[in-house]
Amino acid sequence: MTATFDPTRQLAPSGPLVEEDREHHRFRVHRSTMTSPEIHALELERVFGHSWLYVGHESEIREPGDYVRRPVGNRAVFMVRNKAGEVKVFHNSCSHRGAVVCRKDSGNAKVFQCFYHAWSFDTDGKLVGVPDREAYGDGLDFGALGLRPVARVESYRGFVFLSYDPDIMGLVDYLAGAAEYLDLVVDATGDAEIIRGTNEYAIDANWKLLAENSIDGYHAVPTHDTYFKYLVSLGTDLSGGVAGTAKSLGNGHAVLEYAAPWGRPVAKWEPLFGEDSREEIGRLRADLVEKYGEARARRMADTNRNMLIYPNLVINDIMAITVRTFMPTSADRMEVTAWEMAPRDELPQLRQRRLDSFLTFLGPGGFATPDDIEALESCQQGFHSGGLEWNDLSRGMARDPLANDEEQMRAFWRQWNSQVTGVER
Repeated sequence: MTATFDPTRQLAPSGPLVEEDREHHRFRVHRSTMTSPEIHALELERVFGHSWLYVGHESEIREPGDYVRRPVGNRAVFMVRNKAGEVKVFHNSCSHRGAVVCRKDSGNAKVFQCFYHAWSFDTDGKLVGVPDREAYGDGLDFGALGLRPVARVESYRGFVFLSYDPDIMGLVDYLAGAAEYLDLVVDATGDAEIIRGTNEYAIDANWKLLAENSIDGYHAVPTHDTYFKYLVSLGTDLSGGVAGTAKSLGNGHAVLEYAAPWGRPVAKWEPLFGEDSREEIGRLRADLVEKYGEARARRMADTNRNMLIYPNLVINDIMAITVRTFMPTSADRMEVTAWEMAPRDELPQLRQRRLDSFLTFLGPGGFATPDDIEALESCQQGFHSGGLEWNDLSRGMARDPLANDEEQMRAFWRQWNSQVTGVER
């Protein structure tokens, strides 16, 4: 059955929010999904409350006591490595009176002490210190007053996920076909690490617009025209265009995989990297061939992947490896955080080129990010213009999907519709 809504900004239809007509090759999404505060509230409960959500990477907490804190699914949590080397994730709230316990974004600690009344907890979340303990007599149950771990935590190839749903399927089953593409990224990178520092910004647009944009090959040429002209000016050959496929990977995940028209620090040299890097990048490519064979090495080195892991994790394995999450703060605004991933033992000159590639295209002042922000905010403004009720995502339904079609966005919306409205895909 379909849930009914009464949004205050744009009336939702009495029927479905997502309509798919395979016979007539039509797929459309009602624009109230992008503007309704009621739908936004349902998403926090039904999507972010019942999915696997990316917390961070194990490389961020290599040593016992290392921790990072961040909001995940609009809830404050922190991830810490305990004395035994296990990764733990806790709700960031003191069991005494509720104050935030972990108050720094990252660091190393043996004990987390609440600043309000100085209750203290170890890296296993156990309550280990209470000032003036005698005031409680014999009634203070230390075992019951530890920090509350999140319902589920699992890791895949170093990527740590949580779920607030204790009954959710296991992470590997949830990842479905996305696991293969994570394997490609990790195997090509080796001992991967998240480079310190983040790219954080906000967009005045609905979060689902960035989910679409991150795997949308259709917008690349018109929206990022300046970047392609820049590459050509440096000697990059773009005459072959961007050829590839769009795939649904199950459970709302999707990927674009296409021939890389630009260089890839992992093992594809281009003039952008400079002549002095040609030999080293050639060596990296030879190493991949030796480890994985010519066919898999070619796929790692010569193809790009833009992958969405539903609902809000993006892995861009392109001219650099970007890990990006985005969280709605309202129906009209989201907060975005992006990290750069690289081999831990990477040579300094290659690390510098990788960071340059990341910043040139995906950085806050790069060729792509400002373009995309402008596009998404323009869409959000257009939604409030009224007159039109539906967005069309039908491109490619009458053929095998290409990289510039929209099957990947349709995969996202089918999963979203199933969770939010209860309508089976």
